[in-house]
Amino acid sequence: MGRVGSLVLFLALTLVGCSDAHTVAGPGPGGAQGATPPASRSPADADIDRYLDRVLPPGAGITVAAARGGELTHCAGRGLADRAAKTPATCDTVYDVMSITKQFTAAAILKLEMSGRLRVSDRIGAHLSSVPEDKRAITLHQLLSHTAGLPESLGDDYDPLSRQELLAGAMKARLRSAPGTEFRYSNVGYSLLAAIVEKVSGQSYERYLADHLFKPAGMSHTGYVLPAWKRERVAVEYDRHGRPRGRPMDHPWAPDGPSWNLRGNGGMLSTARDMFRWHRALTGDGVLSATARRKLFAPQVRVPELDGAYGYGWVVVDSDDGRVAWHDGGNDWSLATVAEFRRDKIMVFWVSNHAYQKGKWNLEDDQMKLTHGIAERLRRRA
Repeated sequence: MGRVGSLVLFLALTLVGCSDAHTVAGPGPGGAQGATPPASRSPADADIDRYLDRVLPPGAGITVAAARGGELTHCAGRGLADRAAKTPATCDTVYDVMSITKQFTAAAILKLEMSGRLRVSDRIGAHLSSVPEDKRAITLHQLLSHTAGLPESLGDDYDPLSRQELLAGAMKARLRSAPGTEFRYSNVGYSLLAAIVEKVSGQSYERYLADHLFKPAGMSHTGYVLPAWKRERVAVEYDRHGRPRGRPMDHPWAPDGPSWNLRGNGGMLSTARDMFRWHRALTGDGVLSATARRKLFAPQVRVPELDGAYGYGWVVVDSDDGRVAWHDGGNDWSLATVAEFRRDKIMVFWVSNHAYQKGKWNLEDDQMKLTHGIAERLRRRA
């Protein structure tokens, strides 16, 4: 679910800016096909709209949200969330946001630290049992910053895996590096954090997030199963040949959501409007204290091959535009990106249920050009 290789492109664009002349993928005649009629958009910024008309490929289902401070400036869908039913993508379409889930897990750990129930400096043995010798030095900080040395995964995203099986597999896994010595992206580490959230809080991972993060942020449409989704609101994903791959819950899930190969590190469902509410929460004290937010966005560990860092669930870069925090999530079909331009309080979020079309477009190649192009149009009005 992680896409660490794209960090290099992100860094380059953060440092040099974004030209208005670029094209993400050549639009067909008349711009992006299937764009939702303006009357149904809520809201739609005309400058951003024109930009998206020019740069987005025809056929890709996508929802884009942009905000500055507490104002949601643009939130609209283009293309179709479900081609068979001809359901248009909208601001309120439900998508899998994939590895963007990690920032929710990181925030949950910081929320528990705020209440005095753990510290990020704790070793994992303070909260988990049967930790072997080679892993006893691992701390929550190292799990949060991908420096624990754990493997990236224990299997396919949709392989059935219980919490106990995750814990046993992680404890048996061979470390790729000594704890605290190297950045090594690990979905396993974030699933361990979700297990620690459950052990410390006495609640399920999703219930803790719902009660302590999402509810105070006003996010009623984010979760695995608790929002009780209406099926037609959830986007169908399409592969690079345009074939439908179903909705996230059409894959093997447990009754309470995805298995522990995904839980805590990916698979969260949300809407663009709720991602705006999350942005708004991260600009104030309603969910996390100022101290917790500083930890979330602090450059905790340098990432190899680039002049950037990883915070807690966020990639962090200091540039001429101030501190920029970013993360994406993807699978073989969909792609999501969220960026927080901290100085200007600008948020850009977009997600596509058809990110790759063989021989035609690959939104991953230009995801940061698209993100910066949207942000620049908000910055111009400052």
